[in-house]
Amino acid sequence: MNQSTDNAINSFRRFSFWTVIAVYFLILVGGIVRSTGSGMGCPDWPRCFGNVIPPTNVEQLPANYQEIYLQIRLAKNERFVATLERLGFDKKAHEIANDKSILVEEEFNATKTWIEYINRLVGVFIGILIIITVWKSFKLWKLNRQITIYSLIALILVLFTGWIGSIVVSTNLLPWMITFHMLLALALVAVLLYVNYLSERQQPGHGVRLTVPRRVRAVLTVGMVLTVIQVVLGTEVREQIDRISFSLGDLLRDEWVGRLGLDFIVHRSFSLVLLVVHLLYFYWAFRYSARRSKVNLLSQVLMLVLLLEIASGMGMAYFGIPAFLQPVHLLLGSLVLGIQFTLFLQLKNQVQFKLNTN
Repeated sequence: MNQSTDNAINSFRRFSFWTVIAVYFLILVGGIVRSTGSGMGCPDWPRCFGNVIPPTNVEQLPANYQEIYLQIRLAKNERFVATLERLGFDKKAHEIANDKSILVEEEFNATKTWIEYINRLVGVFIGILIIITVWKSFKLWKLNRQITIYSLIALILVLFTGWIGSIVVSTNLLPWMITFHMLLALALVAVLLYVNYLSERQQPGHGVRLTVPRRVRAVLTVGMVLTVIQVVLGTEVREQIDRISFSLGDLLRDEWVGRLGLDFIVHRSFSLVLLVVHLLYFYWAFRYSARRSKVNLLSQVLMLVLLLEIASGMGMAYFGIPAFLQPVHLLLGSLVLGIQFTLFLQLKNQVQFKLNTN
């Protein structure tokens, strides 16, 4: 491999890695938006109150601004409902068309407006990063076309995620739309991690084959599936919290946990199952992977992040769901999935064997 190709691979790997970090930062910022109730800080999209730079005072807005932006949102929802009907999602289209919560228009709040505006700026910045990632991937087209193809998929995904973000606003933060938006962000992380892995495999000395038992990757796969289930359970709990918060006017946080139903109990108890499975994985990974290898180090990071995730969940359960812990809990859960996926890829091409149990 010549020097220019090696430099191109190194440049792509570094840039795609930092793009993943940026997406995780966006997930954190999105969590802050959610925990502070700032999702409707900008009632339109992509602008904010019709401006590139949002207002700082309600006096900068027309007297009937709530009615103006309600009508803008309703018009966009009508188009979205029509699209869903054409795609065959008649039930969801009917739900959105008849959801009265969409008619609620929030009053202007400068703090919430700027929190949401910063969230959008970070999203635009990530879009730029992914465009540059695609540009860098074209230099590796002859080496591995999959790198370019998946980079383009990441670009399409970020554009689609941005559009879904606009629908989240127009539907006044429907819980299932927020969940779908978050899952798209996690899918974007997975695609970016995959292209980073593909580029790593092109370099000599990377992707060294280690001898590990099949059970190591098998138990990691089980852990990944269980984590996805836990994330889904967590979104259902969050949707319940949203409804409770709305009914109490975002007050009396100490009572929120007590009003949660069976989903919360299952979500809380399921974390113990996750912990046991990952302890088993960690034992085998630490035993059979080379010291200071990528698998070994990432396995240690995975356990640390998982323990912090469980601790943050306990903190929310026992301390009245503090607002600052909500985005931290979301970020840590997203990191667990990303690290699991990276480990899954690292173990994918390793030589496997059966342990001698005699």
